[in-house]
Amino acid sequence: MNDIIPIFSRRLLKVKANYLTKIDDVTTIRKYQAIRSYEAISAPRTIDQTQYDLYHLTMYARKLCRGRDQCSSDVVPVNMRVLGLLFFGLNVVLAAQPTCVLLNDGNKMPMLALGTGRGTAKETDTLDDVRNAVFWAIEAGYRHIDTAAVYGDEEQVGQGIADAIAKGIVTRDQLFITTKLWNDKHARDQVVPALKESLKRLGLEYVDLYLIHFPIATKEDGSPDNIDYLDTWKGMEEAKKLGLATSIGVSNFNIAQIDRLLANSNVPPAVNEFEVNPTLTQEPLVQHCMSHNIAVMAYSPFGFLVSRSRPDAPPPRYDDPTLGAIAAKYNKTPGQIVLRFAIERGLTPIPKSTNQKRIAENINIFDFELTADEIATIANFNKNVRVIEIDSWKDYPNYPF
Repeated sequence: MNDIIPIFSRRLLKVKANYLTKIDDVTTIRKYQAIRSYEAISAPRTIDQTQYDLYHLTMYARKLCRGRDQCSSDVVPVNMRVLGLLFFGLNVVLAAQPTCVLLNDGNKMPMLALGTGRGTAKETDTLDDVRNAVFWAIEAGYRHIDTAAVYGDEEQVGQGIADAIAKGIVTRDQLFITTKLWNDKHARDQVVPALKESLKRLGLEYVDLYLIHFPIATKEDGSPDNIDYLDTWKGMEEAKKLGLATSIGVSNFNIAQIDRLLANSNVPPAVNEFEVNPTLTQEPLVQHCMSHNIAVMAYSPFGFLVSRSRPDAPPPRYDDPTLGAIAAKYNKTPGQIVLRFAIERGLTPIPKSTNQKRIAENINIFDFELTADEIATIANFNKNVRVIEIDSWKDYPNYPF
């Protein structure tokens, strides 16, 4: 019995396993697995027999659900009375296709997304490559695509979506599309028009998730602006009310900014998207979001696994022997192990690729699970070092890092 749980959650798991299956089955089972994964990163404790039995219910859950449409399970409501408010309900079950998180507004978000920000790959990846990548991803089973106004490729993302729909691979309601509001459109009255422009480029009537890309406001020339993100959020709430976005959230918000937003909003953010990877595990921010029922999307999930710009960056790299040993055990690649690490923590990783083979490889992570010891081993790579650094913004109001 090597499975472990956090000290403060032990009392929450004293409910007998057979009772849990009656009141909350899959949801409660997976909440336990999220707790188990969290503990592998923090302070281990050996579980007792009741908790061990509950772990085996996780294995039983694998037989209950199979992949369909956006998600691999029939997502059931979160019963927060069972495990309290310490952990947000992760309604996910291991399967061969992406599972789903039930957001705090009742919508379901597939737990793996294709990233379309080209970043340092702009010189090699063309806009047509983005269109192809989106189509290949949907063809491979992805149902969640992540883009943003600032990426400059919303039109090509929309074309890839349209191609997949035209070929009968999916219908629009089987997809989950995320885009983001850029910093120079933070005035309340700019939010809805900015989203409408994104929708026009995407060729869609609505997005499933609209995020404030950064809490920082800038003018069109990139200089700092003094618009409060609380005002921006009011515009986001209006976009949701109009049906232009079914869910709304934030990106790159820190703990203090999340708390301030929660205290001053009518609609809480459903998601916070920020950088998470083995070199930057972000455990305090991850757990803070989850404790407030805010799902976490993880960009740059590979960290420095394959670094184009920082050859001196900290490990792990693709040839790391520790990752290699874990990968060999499951007949997976180091990249797949790193993505599974994010899934085990209850996160939605956003791997980027325009390579058809790698796109298919990145989604093939739902047919195995890491042990608690393996999760802890990967978490030990943490150095609190970011892949994405924006030094030019450090003196701007609301800089989050």
